[in-house]
Amino acid sequence: MTGRRLPARSARDEDPGLWQQLFDFADYGELLGLVQGSLVAGVLLGLVGGLSGVFVIMRDLPFAVHGISELSFAGAAAALLLGLNVVAGSIVGSLLAAAAIGVLGVRARDRNSGIGIIMPFGLGLGVLFLSLYQGRAANKFGLLTGQIIAVDTPQLIWLVVTSVVVLLALALVWKPLTFASVDPEVAEARGVPVRMLSLAFMLVLGLAVALCVQIVGALLVLALLVTPAAAAARLTASTVLLPALSVAFALVAMEGGMLLALGSSVPVSPYVTTISFLIYLACRLCGTSRAGRLAPARRSGAD
Repeated sequence: MTGRRLPARSARDEDPGLWQQLFDFADYGELLGLVQGSLVAGVLLGLVGGLSGVFVIMRDLPFAVHGISELSFAGAAAALLLGLNVVAGSIVGSLLAAAAIGVLGVRARDRNSGIGIIMPFGLGLGVLFLSLYQGRAANKFGLLTGQIIAVDTPQLIWLVVTSVVVLLALALVWKPLTFASVDPEVAEARGVPVRMLSLAFMLVLGLAVALCVQIVGALLVLALLVTPAAAAARLTASTVLLPALSVAFALVAMEGGMLLALGSSVPVSPYVTTISFLIYLACRLCGTSRAGRLAPARRSGAD
């Protein structure tokens, strides 16, 4: 009985080139059905990252985001080692780091010193937990650089609930937090609880970081919580347009990165960070060009 002869594999199939490794859209439709949960999570992360990033830029907290992400990574790694919920572990680590940063330093100098102490501690703990973990290597790698198919139904539920908490918290404190971020001295003189708002936002930021770590990884979380808002700030200072553009840029980077990474063997984070950087570069160029056109008009008006 003769078997059916399989078609010979071509050299292209046996040794895919660099382009195929980065962008391979074969069987794309079938793969798309496997990541619907991740795409929904991407929308949530775009909303959370874009809105939280507005205050990260206003309050000069990019370094704090990186510090929180290190302990979020440590919490997720500990949960992975113990066989617990990774999202819950990431949230616990993020909240501990955010609370420590919020309590240890109000002034930028003190805050940055505290973050510089927390970051290596969190990273060291995370590396220790991962070195003890005997499971799949992809799980270890995903905590650092993200993975597109990591979101299953239980994780998605965690992400949805946490995202709703973050968005509701931001809606409640948006107006006073904006006032306290733009002019803290005047806000405090008018009775705004500046210190309490600062600590509350740090906790909200901790939740936002924990969410982003699940998809883009601990090392590149800045691409969602800093870059979109920084890009939007190059185009406008409007309190309405700034958050709207920040969310739009975060959504484009997140969803675009996921869709591009779907057909490749590369983690999702390089795509997200590249799109995010290109958006920032375009906004910076537009902002510079706009400033150059407005300068002669201002001079002529002054004359």
